[in-house]
Amino acid sequence: MKNIHLLLGMVLCSSIAFAQNRKIPVDTTVTTQHSVTINGVNISYTATTGTQPVWDEMGEPIAALHYTYYTRNNVKDRASRPLLISFNGGPGSGSVWMHLAYTGPRILKIDDEGYPVQPYGVKENPFSVLDVTDIVYVNPANTGYSRTIPETGEKVDRERFFGINADTAYLAEWLNTFVTRNNRWRSPKYIVGESYGGTRVMGLSLALQNQQWMYLNGVIMVSPADYRVFRTEDPVSSALNLPYFAATAWHHKALPSALQGKDLLEVLPEVEDYTLNTLLPAIAKGGFIADAEKTAVAKKMAYYTGLKEQDILDHNLDVPTQFFWKALMKERGAYTVGRLDSRYLGIDKQVFGDSPDYSPELTSWLHSFTPAINYYLQEELNFKTDIKYNMFGPVHPWNNDDDDVRDNLRQAMAQNPYLNVLVQSGYYDGACTYFAAKYSMSQVDPSGRMKDRFEFKGYRSGHMMYLRREDLKKANDDIRAFIVRTQANGKSAKY
Repeated sequence: MKNIHLLLGMVLCSSIAFAQNRKIPVDTTVTTQHSVTINGVNISYTATTGTQPVWDEMGEPIAALHYTYYTRNNVKDRASRPLLISFNGGPGSGSVWMHLAYTGPRILKIDDEGYPVQPYGVKENPFSVLDVTDIVYVNPANTGYSRTIPETGEKVDRERFFGINADTAYLAEWLNTFVTRNNRWRSPKYIVGESYGGTRVMGLSLALQNQQWMYLNGVIMVSPADYRVFRTEDPVSSALNLPYFAATAWHHKALPSALQGKDLLEVLPEVEDYTLNTLLPAIAKGGFIADAEKTAVAKKMAYYTGLKEQDILDHNLDVPTQFFWKALMKERGAYTVGRLDSRYLGIDKQVFGDSPDYSPELTSWLHSFTPAINYYLQEELNFKTDIKYNMFGPVHPWNNDDDDVRDNLRQAMAQNPYLNVLVQSGYYDGACTYFAAKYSMSQVDPSGRMKDRFEFKGYRSGHMMYLRREDLKKANDDIRAFIVRTQANGKSAKY
């Protein structure tokens, strides 16, 4: 009986400890030392992972944001060393994707095209930009290990966190605290955001500048989501998909030989020109387009997309992306193609239908990322917790009202001559298409007076183009060159 009571006591103590560890610490850090070889040079660095509060107006913590901060060791002048602040998107996604697959010192164990490899884990990233910049990966509220305080219930002030403008306001305030604590006010600063993170960093560029008086040298948008394009049903939103359709059809060898025999980058300029000068005005005519013009446009769209002309006519030239993902390979093995990366193929229950059953690329990625981030933070960076790492956290409903982030970026650039923009997109991304990203760039500054401060880079992969090893190197090289090029180096900030 004594042994039974002892066992029950051990179980009770264990459950109490477990319960205590289910709440994320509000303010804590764990520091570890590491090294990595980047472009043939061995670099030692410090990894600091932990939580930092979001404060309310009374100085009380209302959220704890988890972050991971990498600093290169043996740097003589930290003040002149750039700081890269990294976000992912969603909204509701943890900052795991770029952290463990793109710019950081450790990346997933995956094959050269980005497919999962077991046993899951991480390896050195030989192309990380840690050689030229320190990096902090930030998880917004309810993503990763970050949590609101309280975590649930009616007392959670959702309006403070979960919306386009609320998101940028509290994150700008949080970054002020982070930069102050880590003595980085003098450093050149860059913010990078992927997917919805593109919306986030456009908004943050002005929020940091006008609310925190923190001026940036660069904004980097990776596969950016511009909801001024996506959340409309106008001709622009529809027409901008055509170059993506052409790229995907080219990859799957579904185009006529006259196009298939050319390189992708020879095909796309032709399709882009047709999109802006012919398809967009044709869709804008709606039901009043002449029959002959409508038929001619459908025929050309079929030529560029691998779809059937009648299917395009049946959609009145406005082909939904969901239909394309289902229809392109219908007679070529009856596969679907991936939304975020259309190189990936899926198998549906039925060949018939207007949209795929699931996203084959996302399920593939979750294979690799979920075990890797949990292993990496707990076992290599020594951040111990029983809190679940939210790959996708509860942040909805999300307030999309008053979306002025395009003009926020324009205003920030106009006020700050140092501020430059780099946009990176994969040609096979069907969620945030590369041509929509180009279009958004063109709309930020209608005057065109700042167009020389925008740069676009495209890659032969999808939304997370860095999963493909060839593009991992190229994309990191592009960020590295952008950071080096846009440092002021003593030049005055004036026009």
